[in-house]
Amino acid sequence: MQLKPISQQVVAIIGASSGIGRETAIQFASKGAKVVVSARNQLGLNSLVTEIQAFGGEATAITGDVADFERVQAIADYTVEQYGRLDTWVHCAASGILAPFAEITPEEFKRVIDVTLMGQVYGAMAALPYLKQSGRGAMIHISSMEGRRALPLQSPYSTAKHGLEGFLESLRVELQHDQIPISVTSIKPAVINTPFYNHVLTKLGVKPTGLPPYYSPKLVAQAILHTAEHPTRDFIVGDVGRILDLCQKLSPELMDAILVAIGFSGQRTSEPKSAHGQNNLYEPMDGYTQVEGDFQNLTIPSLSDWLVKKLTFK
Repeated sequence: MQLKPISQQVVAIIGASSGIGRETAIQFASKGAKVVVSARNQLGLNSLVTEIQAFGGEATAITGDVADFERVQAIADYTVEQYGRLDTWVHCAASGILAPFAEITPEEFKRVIDVTLMGQVYGAMAALPYLKQSGRGAMIHISSMEGRRALPLQSPYSTAKHGLEGFLESLRVELQHDQIPISVTSIKPAVINTPFYNHVLTKLGVKPTGLPPYYSPKLVAQAILHTAEHPTRDFIVGDVGRILDLCQKLSPELMDAILVAIGFSGQRTSEPKSAHGQNNLYEPMDGYTQVEGDFQNLTIPSLSDWLVKKLTFK
């Protein structure tokens, strides 16, 4: 399967107002791609488009809640209206709750599934017809290592990411059977230093954190750009992600024991935050539209990603 060089691509990036999506949009645009960015946060999108245009890149924005299929369809339609085609669809949008399962309401659980799983499904539904019209293309879905190994206190998010992995496996085989040259990639980051932990609803009584160490969003964006040119099934980002994948394959029971020991205290900071604190579960959240999160002091390099880049990236 031959994909276009990035400089010749039209790329739609969903969930682009902050974090991985924002960094990905900047990197695509800096390499000459025409970029359409989408999220619920209009101010975040406006600042992103301004940033891209300031260095001479080409970008336009459209708002949309991915839990609404019609809005996701509108993003795909808008991309083709603006640029005549779609070459790569990058779906980053996600939401989360950190709380014991017993404290999560049915409505809250469903909302995470609607955004984090069904949003990805809607994205594929909207993008596939246009990618087929182009004759080739890439669908790049941002999953998580929680799609391989669930974590305590994150049951809705882990459920969504496990569901996403099943969906992508099924879809990939269908496309292969029909000999349709569309690459389907699952990007599986370890813990990444984005504003995600500022955005999530928490019922832990404190601001939550991922289990450190953290890795830079730039590593994930680099993986996304690589897979936009080089068809790839799965791409894990972060040394700990690759170690976690191996340990889960060797002994899920060992991972259970490790997470009993560290998975509860390790996802709590000492900063108070109530369940009524600002979050973006149902509505976009003011601020926090930057790429990096608050955990720069816990962010480390990834040796395995450096090696993969040296061996495979062009």
